Order: sequence, then C-alpha cells, then structure tokens
Amino acid sequence: MSETDQAAGRTGRATAIEVKTALAGFLSDFREFQDDIKTRLQQQEERVAMLDRKTMTQRRPALAAAAETGAPHQKAFQAYLRSGDDDALRALELEEKALSSAVAAEGGYLVDPETAARIQGVLKAAASIRAIANVVQVEATAYDVLVDHGEFGAGWATETAAVGETDTPQIDRIPIPLHELSALPKASQRLLDDAAFDIEGWLATRIADKFARAEAAAFVAGDGADKPTGFLSHPTVAQDAWDWGKLGYVASGKDGDFADSNPADAIVDLVYALGARYRANASFVMNSKTAGAVRKMKDADGRFLWSDGLAAGEPARLMGYPVLIAEDMPDIALDSTAIAFGDFAAGYTIAERPDLRILRDPFSAKPHVLFYATKRVGGDVSDFAAIKLMKFAAV
Repeated sequence: MSETDQAAGRTGRATAIEVKTALAGFLSDFREFQDDIKTRLQQQEERVAMLDRKTMTQRRPALAAAAETGAPHQKAFQAYLRSGDDDALRALELEEKALSSAVAAEGGYLVDPETAARIQGVLKAAASIRAIANVVQVEATAYDVLVDHGEFGAGWATETAAVGETDTPQIDRIPIPLHELSALPKASQRLLDDAAFDIEGWLATRIADKFARAEAAAFVAGDGADKPTGFLSHPTVAQDAWDWGKLGYVASGKDGDFADSNPADAIVDLVYALGARYRANASFVMNSKTAGAVRKMKDADGRFLWSDGLAAGEPARLMGYPVLIAEDMPDIALDSTAIAFGDFAAGYTIAERPDLRILRDPFSAKPHVLFYATKRVGGDVSDFAAIKLMKFAAV
C-alpha cells in the first residue's frame, strides 16, 4: 500500500472518530434537553393540580366540607373519650375546621357528627311523641309558636257593592323554652384502654336510651319545671264546653272503664270530636295495657276495630288511624285520660338545639370515668284544637 493510501486511511479513521464523538455529544445534549423538558412539564402539572385543588376546596359545597372535617374531629373525639387528651380538639377549634368543637364555657365538647346522628336516629325511632310531633331545630334558648285560631270575615264581592272590613285576627304566642337534658353513663378506664372497645357506639347507645326515656315521659306529662310541658299537663274540659287553652275530652261512658254496652262507641265519638282538617294526619296514643283492652273491641257487624300493621315496622291501626304505643300514657282508671287522638304534628311542637356535648369526668367516680352528656330540648302544645282525649268517666 502506498503512502498516499495509508494517509487517506488514517484521515478516514480520524473523521469517523470525530463523527462518533460529535454524535455522542449531540445525543447527550439531547437527553439532557429531554430531561429538562420532562422536569419542567412535571413542575407545571404539579402547579396546575395544586391550583385545581385550591379551586375545588373553595367551591366545595357545605356537605363535602363537613365530611372532610368529620374524620379528624372523630379521631380527636375518640382520643378525648379514651384518655382525656383534648389537644387535637383544641387544635381543630383554633384552625376553625370544626364549628365550636370546644367551648369550655358551655361545659364540654361537641359530639362528633357520626355519634350525634346515631343518637338522633335512636330518639326518632323510639316510641315517643317525638315520632309524630313537629320537631324544629333552633339556635336560641326558646322557640315561639304563633297560632292564629280566629276566623277572618269573608264574603262574596261584587263590582258595585261595598266590601266590608275583615275581623282582626286572633293570634296567640306560645313560647317553648329549652331545658337542659342530661345523662351520666360511666365506664372503667381499663375498658376505655381496650382498643377493640367501640367507645362511641357504647356511648351513643347509653346516652340515647337515657334521653329517649326522659323525653318520652316529659312530652306526655312533664310539668314544665326544668323540663318540657307534656300535653296531659294542660287543663281538660268536656268537648261540648271546649275553648282555647284546654284540651277537650270525650267520656268513656263508665267510671274507670269502657261502657258495658257498645264500648266501641266511645272510640267513634273520640275520632269525630276532632276537626276534619286534623283527622287526615291523626294518630291514637295509648300504652300497651290500654291497647290490650282496645284491640278486643268489635263494631256492630262483629269486625275488630283494631288491625295490625301489614308490613314490618308499620304501626297498628285503630279505625284506620295509626296507633303509637307510648308507655308513659296513664292506665285506664277513674278519670284518667288514657287515650289521646289527634294531629300531633300540628298539636305538639318539640324544639331542640342540634348540638350534643360531652364532658369527661375521671375524678368523681374513681376508678370509673363519667361522661356528662347534655342537650337542650323543650316541648309544648302548639294547637289546642288538634288533640282530643278520652276520659274514663261516666260523663
């Protein structure tokens, strides 16, 4: 091979090496460029996602926000119940993620929403006037019911005749003050330390049981002194002499019992003593002992007035109207008003504050821990024409 050929070969190899080197450098620069682009795109996506989350949080409806705060409040509330550690509850209050989660002046902490809903569910399902009454949620210390029980003047107008003035309406204001209802269940600290123990479920059950029994008795016969006013606490008068502020009654026909002949007639009289506009939504209220006597009654054709519910959970019916078995109603006895019939949604109003508070007390009953639960509730008759009674008397 000549020197010229050898020189050309060396030149070609050098050129190839330079090309490879240049290509490797280009590929390295291109990969760095790609990595830089990917990093910038990822940063941009993260910024966009963060902005989207902020926008969604600002536009999120109230129910979603409440659900978001429910979980941390529930966890913090469990810590308070088990060990008395209230740091997390106080932190939630400071961050304004829980509405008044801790208000020391009012004596305790708000129960977490899940437990409060469980208690309310039990109260509504209990055999109490609450199941058929008008229940309102208030934030004040009292609730006023305004009732117009007068009759406006009315007539037919013509184009030429003068129109007379209508009568002034008769409006009554019925104040329903709220009273503090409390329960004091207790548990041992050893039981609270058991992680498998459902402290919230246990507490909800005990509180609901105490509240339901106290409420049921007060709504029927409460005297209004630091408790709701029961509908049986108001004066009663024979239906023929009824006026506002009293409850009208129909006599059973015999002192302390139903009449010996045609005892079912008293039930019929009670139904039709109630105004027609109330009967559509009316219910009977009586205790189990009275129900046992009433369900044996038959009409003139030998058919039972009482019929059991056709489906599970459906109330029994008397003359086609549902029957609420309220054990706090009095037994059949001389002059007792053991049966009530009326539209309780119109006739009796229950006002309550939606919050339920718990105060943990590990000192008063050592080695047990007391849980002082409180809520505010009131009740009273709101329409005296909507409820009628049966009085077990001859007249």
